[in-house]
Amino acid sequence: MNETAAKKNIKLARTLLLVAVAMFGFGYALVPLYDVLCEWKWIERDRPDAIKKAPELAYKVDLNREVTIEFITTLNESTPMEFHAEKKQLKVHPGEYYTVNFYAENKTNKVMIARAIPSFSPAVTSRYFEKIECFCFSEQTFNAKEAKTMPMRFVVNPELPEQYKTITLSYTFFDNTENQ
Repeated sequence: MNETAAKKNIKLARTLLLVAVAMFGFGYALVPLYDVLCEWKWIERDRPDAIKKAPELAYKVDLNREVTIEFITTLNESTPMEFHAEKKQLKVHPGEYYTVNFYAENKTNKVMIARAIPSFSPAVTSRYFEKIECFCFSEQTFNAKEAKTMPMRFVVNPELPEQYKTITLSYTFFDNTENQ
C-alpha cells in the first residue's frame, strides 16, 4: 500500500469515527430535546389526563366566519368494535354550540370497557375547541353486542386565530377491559 492510500484510509477512519460520535451525541440529546419541545404550547395535546369538561359560556357568535371541523374515527387494532361519527365534517361559526353524535358497537359476546382518546390537528387548535359533553370524558361500558349513540357537544372559541380554517378532531377507541 502506498503512502497516499494510507493517508486517505486514516482520513476516512477519522471521518467515520467523528460521524459515529456525532450520531451517538444526537441520540443522547433526543430525550431532553423531546422534553423541551413538549413543554411548548404549540405541541400541547388533549391528553386523557387533561380532558376537562368546559362550562357552557355565552360567546358572541361570529357569523362572518366559518370553520370546518373534520371528524376521524379509528380503532386500536385489538378493539373489536364498530365506531364512526354520524357526520364526517361540519361547518361551524365560532361561538355557536353544536352537537355531533358518534356511533359505537361492541362486536363481541362479552362486556367490553373502552376509552376514546382525542387528538387535534393542528395541535394548537385544541385550546380553542371546548367540549361541554363528550363520551371521551370517561370509559364506556358496552354489554355484549351493544350499540350506543354517544353525543359530543362543543363550541369553537371565537378567539381561534383567523389562520385556522379547518380543525381535525380524531378519536381512537381502545379496549380497556383487561386493565380493569
